[in-house]
This record gives sequence, C-alpha cells and structure tokens, in this order.
Amino acid sequence: MTQPVTLGGRPMMPPHGAPVEELLVARFRSHARRLFWSAVVLIGVCGATAYFYDNLPSGFEDWMLLAAAAAAIVLLVIVPFLIWLSRSYTITTRRVIVRDGLGARSRRELSHTRGYSIGVRRGIIQRMWGAGTITLSNGIDAPLRLVNVPSVNLVHEVLADQIEVNQILAHRDAQSGQA
Repeated sequence: MTQPVTLGGRPMMPPHGAPVEELLVARFRSHARRLFWSAVVLIGVCGATAYFYDNLPSGFEDWMLLAAAAAAIVLLVIVPFLIWLSRSYTITTRRVIVRDGLGARSRRELSHTRGYSIGVRRGIIQRMWGAGTITLSNGIDAPLRLVNVPSVNLVHEVLADQIEVNQILAHRDAQSGQA
C-alpha cells in the first residue's frame, strides 16, 4: 500500500477511497465600490437637512423636510446597501455557491468535479479597483456569474486550483474503483 503524499508531515491529498471533507476556501461579496454614491447621498442629505432645519421658506414645515430626508435615505442608501448585502459568493473545496435575494432567497451551485470554463471580464473602472466579473460555464447549465468580484485574479487562481485538485481526486478514485 502506498503512503499518502505529505508536506511537512501533513497529508496533501486524502488516502484512496477516504471521504473528502468539504472545507471553506473563501466567502465574499461584490466589491463595495457600488455603495460610493449611497455614501455621497447620505452625507449630502444629512448636510442639507441640518442646514435647512428651522430655516425653511414659508409654506414648508420641518416635518416635511425630515420626511423627505428619511425617504431619500431609505430609497438611496438603505435599499442599495441591503441589495449589496443580500448577495454572497462562497467557494469551498467541492463547489461554488451563489446566494441571492432579500425576502425570497435563491441559491445556485456549481461543482468543481464536473469542471467548467472560467471567463474573466474587467471593465475600465473594475480594473482601477482590482475587481472583475467571473463567468463559470460547464457547457450544460446556465453560466454562473460572479459580478464585481474583489481581487478577481486571486479568485480566478483559486477556482482553477480547485478544479484541478477535484478532477485529480475524481480520476484517482475512479481508477482505484476499477482495480
């Protein structure tokens, strides 16, 4: 029987036929740069409200100013933040998971073992921030898009490594099953 390959006394790959534990590799959200305008609106609304409070022209009352400020903050600050917060990406040693939605949650998964192509698209602004959009396609299901991924090059390398490791393990287990 062969010994497992080790690195510093720790096994790099599990022994033949042993179940492989699913480990968390990365969990992240889209790049937070899309919240920039929400922050600008929040600062502007707070400043304008402080300036105009008790300083309004006749015909307007302070409660109207506060109601308009609250509506602007809810629509232009809180809603975009909740939308950004509602989408998360998870990479494990077995699959990629995309969770999306505020009330009704949706979840899409793509297994590393089946293999997929990785496409990276980076616009001008995304390149300035080190972000990009990753499209994962296995040729059967609809492509899985990871939008505005921070550190897109690092995430691309991690996904390529996970595909390679999972396919090596699947091939090895298939070979040991035939023997």
